[in-house]
Amino acid sequence: MITLHGFAYSNYYNILKHVLLYKDIPFEEELNWGGTTEYLKLSPAGKIPSMTTAEGGHLSESSVCCDYLEDQYPTPALYPADTFERARVRQVMKISELYLELQARRTIGYMLSQTEAPEDLKKQVREIMQRGIKAINSLCSFEPYALGSELTMADIYLRYVIVLVDMAGEGPMDWDIGAEMPGLRAWQARMADSDISRRVDADHKENTAPFFDYIQKHFGK
Repeated sequence: MITLHGFAYSNYYNILKHVLLYKDIPFEEELNWGGTTEYLKLSPAGKIPSMTTAEGGHLSESSVCCDYLEDQYPTPALYPADTFERARVRQVMKISELYLELQARRTIGYMLSQTEAPEDLKKQVREIMQRGIKAINSLCSFEPYALGSELTMADIYLRYVIVLVDMAGEGPMDWDIGAEMPGLRAWQARMADSDISRRVDADHKENTAPFFDYIQKHFGK
């Protein structure tokens, strides 16, 4: 059986969890905060999440794990059959990660501490995120899904990327980032309206207090 290692407050953890649930793949969860020598055996860069496959191998990096799950468990499909269309899905995933999520992540320390981010950092983050917004607006219709009529891996990936983006916007960035992507808010509501999303979101909420307890214990002053 697959084991998903990490914690439910992590948006990247929840990407994989959503995919596993959508594909109805049997799996178990192991709460792991990372940061240990033992965890590096599962995730060489120490990143959350990681995944132990049914065959006993270990994988990390969410997009890599998504591709593995699609290849190993192709039904129901989350990538189109057409090669070019598959690449378009990966393009949205990569852009959302590099230009939106990773930029929002640069402000995470200020989110957690509820302190003011430096203006030069906010300026840098805003400039790069605006490139991502422009790209997403060019690529995604959100009618009803990111790339059209079919749910794809891009929808699941982007849903949890936007979680952190919205947190940054509501916190240090003071910027309604989603409002700059036409159709995004209605799409978010559609994506949230499923049993899978509700389960993932409930587990995320339940893990919030333990996550902040862990942060306070290990990184608090």
